Amino acid sequence: MTPRAPAGRRRGPRVASGRFPWLLVLPALIGFAFLVLPFLGLLIRAPWPTLGTRLLMPEVRDALGLSLVTATIATGIALVLGVPLAWLLARTDFPGRRIVRALVTVPLVIPPVVGGVALLLVFGRNGVIGQYVHAWTGYSLPFTSAAVVVAQVFVAMPFLVISVEGAVRGADRRYEEAAATLGATRSTIFRRVTLPMAAPGVLAGAVLCWSRALGEFGATIMFAGNFPGRTQTMPLAVYLAMQQSPEAAIVLSLVLLFVSLAILVGLRDRWAGVA
Repeated sequence: MTPRAPAGRRRGPRVASGRFPWLLVLPALIGFAFLVLPFLGLLIRAPWPTLGTRLLMPEVRDALGLSLVTATIATGIALVLGVPLAWLLARTDFPGRRIVRALVTVPLVIPPVVGGVALLLVFGRNGVIGQYVHAWTGYSLPFTSAAVVVAQVFVAMPFLVISVEGAVRGADRRYEEAAATLGATRSTIFRRVTLPMAAPGVLAGAVLCWSRALGEFGATIMFAGNFPGRTQTMPLAVYLAMQQSPEAAIVLSLVLLFVSLAILVGLRDRWAGVA
């Protein structure tokens, strides 16, 4: 019979709390290098002497301006629609909630091109809804600037919903219950108690949503097309430039990289609470 160790003594070596296990250092460094090296390749191969001239080209300015505007509008729409949806998923219990949550996250896992095809089948001129809109108003949504926004909302809003749902679910409900006992209405509790507590999650979701919308490609090219000055966003401009001038594609990619990196670095500490 094996004697038991005396109470209060540990059998193995004691590991100080917060100390990094050295066994994980090598795979962590390889993972970091795998993620960073492609961007380093962009910096090395960038045509730095002609960078300024290429950035001032009208097609670059148009594509960048359209991307920034549509991504911002898409994020605003996602906030208006996604925050209530996230609250419903986090705080209410209804039949089929798991299925609804799965459907909300489907755009995260399906190829964006499939999302573009689905949007065409619904909002296209002969689509399930689009045919009636076209018959009544003569308006056709696909291959317009509005279609770019719709494609970006479809692809990016699940990032916002997941982030906000987690934040709302983690918020302390005792504050909401205390506000309810003081006579606050449900809408007041949501605006004055729940939303402020979930604000870091909302901000994180909005940033992720904006970044995803800025880089959206597949659904956009299927649903909105690639028309310079109207529906050609930066990712589409990169794709077109890669076939004609790889150096121009590198410049456009650098612009996207720097814009996304600046937003993520500038706001990450705010939502993560990192000092």
